Amino acid sequence: IGIGVVIRIIVCRSSNPSDWSELSEFLLCASGDLVKVFSTSTEECVHVLEGHTGQVTGVILNPTNHLQVYSCSADGTIRLWDFIDGILIKIFVCGWPIFSIYVSEKHVGIAFITIHMEKNFQLVALHLPKVPEQEVEAREMSAVLCNISSNPGSTAMGRGGEYVASVMGRQLTVYFFKKLKTYRFSLKATDKKGAKNAFTCVACHPKDDCIATGHEDGKIRLWRNFNQKKEYTYSTQHWHHDAVGTLCFTTEGMHLLSGGVESVLVQWHCEEVNKKDFLPRLGGAISHICVSPDGQMYSTSHLDNKINIIHCSLKLSAVIQGLVKGNIWTDLMIDPRTRALVMNGRPGHLQFYSLQQDKQLYSLDIVQQEYINQEGLDQFEVMRAAFSVGGTWLATVEERGRCTSDLESSLKLWVYNEKAQSFELNTTITAAHQDRIMHMCFSPSTETTMLVTTAWDNQFKVWLLGLDSDTQKEHASWSCDYVGSYHGLQPTNCCFSSDGSLLAVSFKEVVTIWSSDTWELLTTLCQPPGPIRELCFGRLSCSKYLLGTTAKNLFCWNLLTCSLEWSTPMDVCLLRSDPLSENVVAFSLHSGNTDLFVFRPSEPRPLFTQKAVCGGKVQRCVFSPREEPLDSCDERFQWLNRSRLYFLTELMELLTFSTKAEDERILNSRKQLLVDDSVAVTPFYLLLGKHRQQQEEKQNSGVSQAADRVQPPQASVAIKELLHTPAHVLPAASFLCSMFVNSLLISNTGSRYGSLRFC
Repeated sequence: IGIGVVIRIIVCRSSNPSDWSELSEFLLCASGDLVKVFSTSTEECVHVLEGHTGQVTGVILNPTNHLQVYSCSADGTIRLWDFIDGILIKIFVCGWPIFSIYVSEKHVGIAFITIHMEKNFQLVALHLPKVPEQEVEAREMSAVLCNISSNPGSTAMGRGGEYVASVMGRQLTVYFFKKLKTYRFSLKATDKKGAKNAFTCVACHPKDDCIATGHEDGKIRLWRNFNQKKEYTYSTQHWHHDAVGTLCFTTEGMHLLSGGVESVLVQWHCEEVNKKDFLPRLGGAISHICVSPDGQMYSTSHLDNKINIIHCSLKLSAVIQGLVKGNIWTDLMIDPRTRALVMNGRPGHLQFYSLQQDKQLYSLDIVQQEYINQEGLDQFEVMRAAFSVGGTWLATVEERGRCTSDLESSLKLWVYNEKAQSFELNTTITAAHQDRIMHMCFSPSTETTMLVTTAWDNQFKVWLLGLDSDTQKEHASWSCDYVGSYHGLQPTNCCFSSDGSLLAVSFKEVVTIWSSDTWELLTTLCQPPGPIRELCFGRLSCSKYLLGTTAKNLFCWNLLTCSLEWSTPMDVCLLRSDPLSENVVAFSLHSGNTDLFVFRPSEPRPLFTQKAVCGGKVQRCVFSPREEPLDSCDERFQWLNRSRLYFLTELMELLTFSTKAEDERILNSRKQLLVDDSVAVTPFYLLLGKHRQQQEEKQNSGVSQAADRVQPPQASVAIKELLHTPAHVLPAASFLCSMFVNSLLISNTGSRYGSLRFC
């Protein structure tokens, strides 16, 4: 986007379907437009399979080669990968957005995909051509089932591909490939007790004729004798109190796994009807369950963007946690100690996420109460959070009863414990204000530890960490040092100057400036009508400026003259300053898209402008300091040298700006190192290298008598492909022979003998 700058999506993991490698060493999962390969032992991402231009909607192993995997995407392509080496083998262009993919050993060269056609979703058999080209069009398809659900969990292959089962609404459809017959089984809307019978998911037994279906009322039905319309039977199991989210049989079919909003993995014993095992408290609602080919490991994908790797004995083995999806009430913050991104995580928690390693460091339990997943139940949520300058203190605000008049609120102060390497609760202040706390910030001054909070009770309060009278050292004693107000108006925002000497508090349309030493009201700043949305002090050489926004204007005041320096008509929805430079960013919503402006308060001319950085409104943004300054030769992008800007969209995508050179380094680091030409790997390679060396010696010594003869090509593309490509992904030797021999021929064009050719 723009010359020299690109936007990269940082949110990497999702609850899309995942799959295992043959030996349970790797877990592959869809992640946006990528496929990520994780090690099950180290939880590290070992490969990133890049190439899709749309969201990846399915990942499944190649049934004929356990070292290969298929991925499908909304971009209308199916890609075949060698996930061990991270190599793209082939691209099949379908032309239709693909929503799921299924394969089986009994249908070699065919992929069953779900596409949208003729106003409904259909399951079609797509024939994958066997041609040498890497990219090929796959247009030959035949319909299998019509009017099915787009949910990948609503369709499953049975008995290695003898039949396919699909559920939608209150109907189960089974199609047999050999008999070319379709059977449909329907349920009533409700049973005698009024339970909801609608289907939610389906799974097929790998060896027996048994189909398991999940339902909205939490029941699981096991269907048998479904190869005939009249004598089909089913038995019912019930444990889930809400809809069954996903079902999966184990490799040998001894157990059935189920999950839902309860965040509990249930293991049903197929031979013993009433026997089941549980693994509770796994996180968010379970959306997908996968079993490794050897049956030793399970994986559960959750709606909070987490994957749990579980041993078959129901012991949690590893956790792969991405940025938690959900309501973001707090601002985006950077932990001064770990430089991790901090924001709302799972309910009642703050997540500390490493942007450099793309993994969650840890989750801090703020509410310290068990979360109960029940619709309509009002529970505590973390609404505000702020770090002190050095990261020693963390302030949080939790609330319950936001939709009612009975508001419960607590202000908590956490201190960092060096031994435990985590934050510990130090002070809890119940009812710190008489109404909802709207904003809070720590003073950047190193002399005192001070926190300011503003609330709807028309007051702002200053909280001070006390000093021991004997040792004059800080101890865990927080107290309210000052309570301020202004003509009974409601305060909204507050912020400190860069040295902590001034505090700016906005009261609807008025900005007040206070001295942090005496709490004397120094001056007030006014502007055309409109409540203040954002307040922001300038940094470094621009520290004398104060910026403010309303729904229609952006203002800049000079605090030395207490006058308006400049203003511009702009609907700014978000305003942030870079703590390491004079730069300020402003996000403006215009015509359904958000525009970005980077400027310095000393002059209203933008340093950088980017139109339509994302669709919709930007929710949050933060500057993250770089470990080392970035050397940028272009003046337009020098605002990226010291800090990096991250912003969160309405679609819960975390985006960032990076230079092209920086992005290329990241991409190169993901690629596997190829063997250098000077490294001898095989006997054939040694022989070829020796031959090249002899040719060079002859040429240098002048021994060769045919100076006019063209030497054999020293960098043959065919030879490089043979040497650098893994043998298991190469075409047949009979196909490569003619190409390889032709690449070694010496052209005699222009000689009296003409050109030499093989017949």
